[in-house]
Parts: sequence; structure tokens; C-alpha cells
Amino acid sequence: MVQVMIVDDEEPVRRMLARLLARENFDCEVAADAAEARALLGKAQFDLVLSDVNMPGESGLAFVKDLLTEYPETAVIMITGLDDPALGRVAIELGAYGYMLKPFHSDEILINIANALRRRALEIQSSTHRERLEHMVQERTTALRSAIDRLQKAEIEVRASREETIRRLSKAAEFRHNETALHIERMSRYCALLARQLGMPAEGVELMRTASAMHDVGKIGTPDSILLKPGKLTPEEFEIMKQHSEIGYRILTGSDSDLLNLAATIAWTHHEKYDGSGYPQGLRGEDIPMEGRVCAIADVFDALTSKRVYKGAMGVEESTAIMRDGRGKHFDPAMLDLFLDALPEVLHIRDHFVDG
Repeated sequence: MVQVMIVDDEEPVRRMLARLLARENFDCEVAADAAEARALLGKAQFDLVLSDVNMPGESGLAFVKDLLTEYPETAVIMITGLDDPALGRVAIELGAYGYMLKPFHSDEILINIANALRRRALEIQSSTHRERLEHMVQERTTALRSAIDRLQKAEIEVRASREETIRRLSKAAEFRHNETALHIERMSRYCALLARQLGMPAEGVELMRTASAMHDVGKIGTPDSILLKPGKLTPEEFEIMKQHSEIGYRILTGSDSDLLNLAATIAWTHHEKYDGSGYPQGLRGEDIPMEGRVCAIADVFDALTSKRVYKGAMGVEESTAIMRDGRGKHFDPAMLDLFLDALPEVLHIRDHFVDG
């Protein structure tokens, strides 16, 4: 049963409201002023408070301000006999869900209460979901950071062992959303190929190949209901999906390892677009780190030419046409030209690491 407190210095108003709400199966308590209301708060928890603005002693606004500080999940509706828009704005800014003028009709009261309780339920549900998601991300981030710490120690002993561990970590995210492990192989080799085309030294090319394998590691913090959804994501779901770039950055950044720092940059920037319409930072042009621009080209080419849970694989001609259309918009134009110039080598990589 919904618990309601009515705070008003006019006894007829308290009686009328209590009688009306009792008929609607609300459990009501009444208070003549803020002091009585505070005493009731010490004894019970209330879902909704109807509070007068002007009362003897402490004002209703001051009472509600303290109430919402201590009990933020309580729905509040202010009631007053004074038609003052400024007071209404103050009440809403404090966190009240509604502002009603006396005298009021019973239908008006019930509609305002229904709306306030629905909004309260939605806000509690949203807050609970957000806390659950943050807790899940924190748990997974802690687990992954622990794995990375162990990886850094292994790097001193055996570089090959380090790379194998990195690849296994990267594949964990890929396996969660039904992409093959070969996506990592193809995509990281496309990055290395383009890095060579850009004139990087051999050591930088190898670093690029290894680091780019971790571009989507942040997806390990994305809920399965979104990651595995076969259809189009809603705007709200897409906003959650976009968080994988920042989650990946948070997992990988802050290391003493050049490899992990490069991987953090790639995770954070591989969804930026050359015209500034990408995410998470909306970077434009050469403000996007070179590694992020390289990875964007490699990742999109493999996404277009590979089968995914939500689409089939496109042909090379159709895929390259789409990418040419994104020249200067999604992709760095000079880098895209180099990538397409090397298309025979790109296709050799694709055919060598073809999905089973």
C-alpha cells in the first residue's frame, strides 16, 4: 500500500485530502506543520508527501528541501493558496514533482498523485539499473585490471607469453557478442598493413598490430541484452553500447607499458569520425590520434565484409564503395586512399583468416 503524508496547517484541507486518498486505498498520515511532519518521518517511510507551502513556523519549502536531502526517493507535491509562479519554480527546482493551487478538484489531486508516483517509480527503476550496471562494470573492470597487472609482470620474463595473454583477453570480448576470434586477427593485421603504408618503423607496426587487438575490450562491460540483440538498438541502448569505448580506455590506461597505453588510445578513439560526428569525444580531423584513424578504417572494413549477428557479410565492391562514400566524413581521406591502394594485400589477409 502506498504511504502518504499530508502536511497542511488547515484542518479541513487535511481531512478532505485524507478522506479522498483513503477511498483510493492510500495509507495516510497527517501533520499540521513541519515539526509534526518530521516526527512522522522518524516513525515511518513515505512514498509521497503532499505539503503546504505557507505554514506557521518552518515553511513548507524549507521542510521539503530537508526532506528530499534525507529521503531523495520520496515523491513530493506542493500545495498552496497563493498563485505565485516564482514559488512554483522554486518548488520544482527543489525537486517537487507537482505544484497545485487551492482550491482543487479531487480529479486534479488524483491525476497529480498518479503522475508523481509513476515518475518516482521510473526514477527508482532507472537509478537501480544504473547502479547495477555500474557495479557490473566495476567488477569486470577490477577483474580485467588484475589480469593486466599480471600481464605486465609476465612481460619482463617472456614477450611471447604477454602477447598470447593479450590476445586471449581481447577474444573474451569478441566471444561475448558472437564475433569470431578471427575478427581480431584480420582487424589487427589490417591495422599493421596500413601502419606500414604510413611509413611506421617495424617496431611501431608490430606494436600497432598487438595493441589494436584490444580495441573492443570495453564490450566486456556491455550488458548481454544489448550486446547480443539481433535487431536495431534503441537510442537508449545505443548510448549504453557507446560506453564500451570509455570502459576500454579505463581498463587499459594508466599503465607503464607503451603497448597498453597505445591500446587505451585505440579503444577510446576508434569510433571517432573525421568530420567530428563520432564518439565518445566528437574529435575532428587530425585531432583524432593517428592510431584511432587507422583502427577506424580497419574495423569498419572487417565489419562490412563479415557476417554479424544483426547482418550478413557484404561483398568487397559494395563495402569499398560505402567506405569511399565515407572519405573525409568517417575516414581520414589520405589513410583511406592508402588502405584501398593496398586492397590486394588486404584481401590476402581476409582470405587467410576466413571465418569457418
